[in-house]
Amino acid sequence: MFGWEFPPHISGGLGTACYGLTKALMKADVDILFVVPKMYGDEEPGKIRLISASDVSVDVRDEVYKSHENKISYMEIDSTLLPYATEDEYYHLVEQLESGISLEQLNLHTQKFKFSGGYGKNLMEEVRRYAIVASAIARDNDFDIIHAHDWLAYFAGIEARKVSGKPLVVHMHATEFDRSGENINQSVFSIERTGMDAADMVIAVSHLTRNVVINRYGIPAHKVITVHNGVEPPADTSAISIKKHVDEKIVTFLGRITYQKGPEYFIEAAHKVLQRDPNVRFVMAGSGDMLPGMIRRVAKLGMGTRFHFTGFLKGDDVDRMFGLSDVYVMPSVSEPFGISPLEAMRSNVPVIISKQSGVAEVLNHALKVDYWDVDAMADAIYGVLHYSSLNKMFRKFGKAEVENIKWDQAGLKVKEIYKQLIHA
Repeated sequence: MFGWEFPPHISGGLGTACYGLTKALMKADVDILFVVPKMYGDEEPGKIRLISASDVSVDVRDEVYKSHENKISYMEIDSTLLPYATEDEYYHLVEQLESGISLEQLNLHTQKFKFSGGYGKNLMEEVRRYAIVASAIARDNDFDIIHAHDWLAYFAGIEARKVSGKPLVVHMHATEFDRSGENINQSVFSIERTGMDAADMVIAVSHLTRNVVINRYGIPAHKVITVHNGVEPPADTSAISIKKHVDEKIVTFLGRITYQKGPEYFIEAAHKVLQRDPNVRFVMAGSGDMLPGMIRRVAKLGMGTRFHFTGFLKGDDVDRMFGLSDVYVMPSVSEPFGISPLEAMRSNVPVIISKQSGVAEVLNHALKVDYWDVDAMADAIYGVLHYSSLNKMFRKFGKAEVENIKWDQAGLKVKEIYKQLIHA
């Protein structure tokens, strides 16, 4: 498996989904070698074998390297100019050469790439380097199948397939249309389409995503299969009954504060609710490029004393936030799946989700509204907060429903896909 995140170092649902699926596959007796660009030393892989791409040496004379060399920042190293070398490393090399050691003896054709493991300005460069390292990993390990998660890992999956000849599965967790609407990044779109074209099978996290993959990317329908995500049971249930230190009801938005997640609709709905009931607090938990604009909008609407921005939350902090919440709202403009409503429901929190989300396909005991209909969203929030029978119903049946949406089911479906491809 090639991914970009592994807990506890995650920025959203991708890392959470990869972790849940790998654990479920292990339960189904699948051995997993999980590759990430960078390890931090505090990962808890359990029985998963983790490989850090930053620790893998690559021969820069390799054909895979040459096929990518004009697409990444690289200088020929037949001279003493080593790419990514620090000043100290360079002078140490010069000293060795002056002492009579040859370039061949130093094995300068072997290079380790440094990965930030993040999503910075050099992301495309790291994606290309990751593909090069993937070919080396594929040569050095035994495996039956390749599984690449999202566009960041698609080139890596393709190169591993070229080297090994083993079947390639690519997992579409979110398309570029989900992230950017119609104003897509053409480079990312191209990588997504290339990865899905090269794959033997494409896994989509919802029927919604499957339709986008078929209709917007032109991928044949017969090679696109829907496998819905699941949710992990909470490791510590004490957060569910955490004590609130405020009397007001708390309504929570938790996710990236970006176009895709619809944070502006949450704020407009909050304003309408507060006009009817000023004794409600709203929380926006997350970070993203729209955060400064959302803060300004809250200030302009005069909601500063009723609205809280927590920043990015993960792990136990997410469970504690749900433990404090009376309602969870996910107003996503385009959500391929959406794990956070399941996490809220397992904490006995009623949820309101957009109809434009994949998770709406599997949930019956959730209120569903169009993301743009802030009046309906406000009515739903007000109703859950003020009608106790409605609140109790969603708490009771929602928790029972989500307990049957487990990663184990997804793991078994993915294992069946593996078996079909291996024996094809």
